[in-house]
Amino acid sequence: MNDKKASQSELAGIGRRKFLNTAALAGLTVGVAACNDKPAASAAPSAAAPAAAPAAHAASEVGKYEVAPGQLDEYYSFSSGGHSGECRIYGLPSGRLFKRIPVFNMDCLVGWGVTNESKKILGTKPDGSLKYHTGDTHHIHPSYKDGTYDGRYMFVNDKIHGRLARIRMDTMETDKIVELPLVQGFHGTFPDKRDPVDPAINYTTRVFCGGEFAIPLDNNGKNMDATADYRSIFSCVDAESMEVRWQVLVDGNCDLVASSYDGKLACTNQYNTENGVHYEDMMSAEMDACLFFNIARIEEAVKAGKFKTYGGSKVPVVDGTKAGNSDPKTSLVCYVPVGKNPHGVNASPDGKYYACSGKLSPTATLIEHDLVLKWFDGDLKDAREAVVAEPEIGLGPLHTGFDGRGNAYTTLFLDSQIVKWNVEAAIKSYKGDKTAQPVVDRLDVMYQPGHGFTSMGETKDADGKYFLSDNKFSKDRFLPVGPLHPETAQLIDISGDKMKLVADHAVYSEPHDSIIVPRNLVRTRQVYDIDEFPNAVKDAKDCRVERKGKKVTVYLTSQAPTFGLREWTVKRGDEVTIILTNLDKVEDLTHGLAIPKYDINFIVNPQETKSVTFIADKPGVYWAYCTNFCHALHLEMRSRMLVEA
Repeated sequence: MNDKKASQSELAGIGRRKFLNTAALAGLTVGVAACNDKPAASAAPSAAAPAAAPAAHAASEVGKYEVAPGQLDEYYSFSSGGHSGECRIYGLPSGRLFKRIPVFNMDCLVGWGVTNESKKILGTKPDGSLKYHTGDTHHIHPSYKDGTYDGRYMFVNDKIHGRLARIRMDTMETDKIVELPLVQGFHGTFPDKRDPVDPAINYTTRVFCGGEFAIPLDNNGKNMDATADYRSIFSCVDAESMEVRWQVLVDGNCDLVASSYDGKLACTNQYNTENGVHYEDMMSAEMDACLFFNIARIEEAVKAGKFKTYGGSKVPVVDGTKAGNSDPKTSLVCYVPVGKNPHGVNASPDGKYYACSGKLSPTATLIEHDLVLKWFDGDLKDAREAVVAEPEIGLGPLHTGFDGRGNAYTTLFLDSQIVKWNVEAAIKSYKGDKTAQPVVDRLDVMYQPGHGFTSMGETKDADGKYFLSDNKFSKDRFLPVGPLHPETAQLIDISGDKMKLVADHAVYSEPHDSIIVPRNLVRTRQVYDIDEFPNAVKDAKDCRVERKGKKVTVYLTSQAPTFGLREWTVKRGDEVTIILTNLDKVEDLTHGLAIPKYDINFIVNPQETKSVTFIADKPGVYWAYCTNFCHALHLEMRSRMLVEA
């Protein structure tokens, strides 16, 4: 009986692997056929029986990872929200969603994109309307001090409009956004960990941004056919002012970004080193590259005036192309050849290596930090000599996390697996040691993992406890909810020799990157300081209506269960600004203000002030009411806006 069960389980595993590999090969066949303009071989049928799931752990085993009612999670997981334009906060190991942080999207729950303060951060057109209503967040990374997270800021990209946002970690709210000039398709971003020159500056001062899509540098519609002149741009943003410091002109398309622990280098994995415009033109080269930027040299070049500016931008742009950097001793950028179509570059916690995986190569390329510096000194004949290992790990390798014990964990998109491989064994194997076995474990995940990350794995304090696999497909894992499925964040225990899948967490589309941070590193505020808001209404006695011509300002307070004014009167056509301060000082006592037919809806947290401006173009009576349940008399908490005809 037991033998029969084992046999069935084994067959199910074989069936799953055969299905995934067949689908992978079919996809590659279609891709090659597209490159060669030849008909593709018939692919595997798109409809297939649900694949078998890994054997579930015993209930008592899984119970170790549950968070009991009233108990707190060990970790925060900060996740990008993809084309929702937001970021999200989860708890781990529970997988509970705590908060959605609006960044590049509008959010009527908090009034992001509605209030004057949020519009100023998001950016507006001359008429006061939002410049953009959409966003696409991919990669979120906190600021550093001494090689680990300092709890100050998080930085996240907007791929679609080429913007970088900063989130304050004490309030978990976006406080600044900058739009990068000359950039389309801004995908990867990463803060620096210390200054490249001054050893006293051991914290984040710069944020690096990889521009993905190559475009004409003077993108004015006059030179669109000169595709050979299209270029991508790598940018550096000041972490405090959020202004663009400098940019670098590069060959190929930037993907993800990493930074060194000594501050000297930033890097980006690079696909389409051919500078192709069409799909088939991007596949002609056998290898792509991982680019390393010598930060000190770039900033010296900028100071020396060795830069250009393009279009209406005043940001200095230095030449980082291969043609302009032929001599390593003066080069600003080092191009290290890696496997084809790489996706992801990650620095190891000890600061020694960078792992860069090629989607179209079954390998992970390990690059040594000191050897890259040696290349910049002119002591390597070829940049490829900086590669110290290239283990074959499986189909479709993407992102790599580290456990701080010498092991790397890479997502295999096509194999639907996480593969654990040993860094030192990989180096020995690359040197010719036939006994070295880099791959030490594999774990099936459901299905097609994109991003994967270890707890604290991008800091010097990697703790080797958890790996989170964000999977792009979740068929057969959850209750069906229609054609748009949730995605799967699968929690894996990596504390032992073998990886253990311990939880399936359903997440809303479409997360890209997450950071797992112990709860003790996050120190949030619970109540605002009213003195931080220059326009605050500090006492209900100060509530009033002021008129200057057609401009009316309503000074208003909220204190459960009343607003500071029972009603206020304006005239049709007035430009009305409402300034609302929450006078309550009790933690978690949030108020809202909504005005029907005027598209006004926002909240104010304890001791916070926000404002909205609109045209009173509809005469009549409009009840302004509190949207956030705050008191036993919450439903009675309202005021009247009277608009005279």
